[in-house]
Amino acid sequence: MSAERIATDVPARADIVVIGGGPAGLAAATEAARRGAAVVLLDEQPALGGQVYRAVEANRARGKTLDADYAEGGRLVDAFRASGALAIHEASVWLVEPDGTVGFSRAGAATLMKAERVIVATGAVERAMPIPGWTLPGVMTVGAAQILLKTAGLVPQGRVWIAGSGPLLRLYAVQALAAGGQLAGIIDTTPPGNRRAALRHMGGAMGALGELRKGLAWTQAIRQAGVPWITGAHDLRAEADDDGALGTISFTADGARRSEPADTLLLHNGVVPNVQITRALDIEHDWNQTQRAFRPRCDAWGSTSVPAVMIAGDGAGIVGAAASAIAGRLAALESLRALGRLDQAARDDAAAPLRRALARALAIRPFLDALFAPSPEYLVPAGETIVCRCEEVTASALRQAVSLGCLGPNQLKSFTRCGMGPCQGRICGLTVAEVIASARGASVADVGYYRLRFPIKPLTLGELAAVHAPADPTAPR
Repeated sequence: MSAERIATDVPARADIVVIGGGPAGLAAATEAARRGAAVVLLDEQPALGGQVYRAVEANRARGKTLDADYAEGGRLVDAFRASGALAIHEASVWLVEPDGTVGFSRAGAATLMKAERVIVATGAVERAMPIPGWTLPGVMTVGAAQILLKTAGLVPQGRVWIAGSGPLLRLYAVQALAAGGQLAGIIDTTPPGNRRAALRHMGGAMGALGELRKGLAWTQAIRQAGVPWITGAHDLRAEADDDGALGTISFTADGARRSEPADTLLLHNGVVPNVQITRALDIEHDWNQTQRAFRPRCDAWGSTSVPAVMIAGDGAGIVGAAASAIAGRLAALESLRALGRLDQAARDDAAAPLRRALARALAIRPFLDALFAPSPEYLVPAGETIVCRCEEVTASALRQAVSLGCLGPNQLKSFTRCGMGPCQGRICGLTVAEVIASARGASVADVGYYRLRFPIKPLTLGELAAVHAPADPTAPR
């Protein structure tokens, strides 16, 4: 097979367009391309890897693999490069039509491409953790800090605190310390009762003993580094200094109120599926009470109610990098069957070992979901805490709107403009639904989510007016 191609001339058509260059997207594109399909992978980043494997090739070239899991990304990228698939980097997808038409912008030019099948592999986004002061300069997410580590080699220095809950919090701390970073402490907001709930799933989790050991090793490495680890913390606040930037953090732990000087606060409250594309396509979504997130409805292959569109990886529900890669391969096999490239028997034969591997990869998921279930305190912020950063709408303003008769997120836009800023609700969507549900005494499933419409990414009028549909060499003349 030829090596991966970097797009210069964009084709008008493809058998399969994959959106996202993380583990699910890489695996899906590789599986389909090596079986003879014409595959185009669209990714917003300048290099392959997605978030979890971001800049993996550049770091590998510098001898900085971070850890064994991160190194796995290099193998996925290598397989993709050998598959013959076409990669289009820095491509911001703003449209996916039910017929497989995909619109994206790159270098200021908008393009339309037609696919027989689209595999959406856009992964996860960090759940917002709205606390008083989270919009101050000096406060950012753990995911953002990890991007700086992977892409620029930047490590935390000074009085840097990490606060929140979830595996990424521990992973980043270990990676940052190994790279020479400094941490003033970790404020663990995991509710104490979560541990008891997680123990009920320990039997199943023992099928993923290696993952359990990995988590324990991360915790041990942090403690051996002498980083203070404060558990059971709540009522976390970030407070400004005289210049308006972060100066101190305060929280309650062990029944006492504490205040600590801080230069940087890194927040993390778990990850949730990225549903922007699937919502805009009007694919049915279900509320996952365990993960406290909406997920698009799809079958075991990733097929949806829109026949031309499939979903793979964390975008269909949080499963982790290993399971996402397997799900990407399964979606590719079903796409090939739908296109007539594989018969059902061949698809099922190829899928059988993948199904077994997927079951092993998912064995630990109920344990993790129970252990790191987010604290209700940070799902439903109180008082004047900002919820919508774009429009600076507070939690109290949301509750006031509900008291005036607002029933859901879409109606809320008319009351407050919440969700109408540049991020189009990506950051505030779940928090808004949780606050409304709490104020109404309703379930989040009943409250629902923002109604999204294409384009889902900012698009200039100039781009739209000059949208380019590449010439189709197969079209009659």
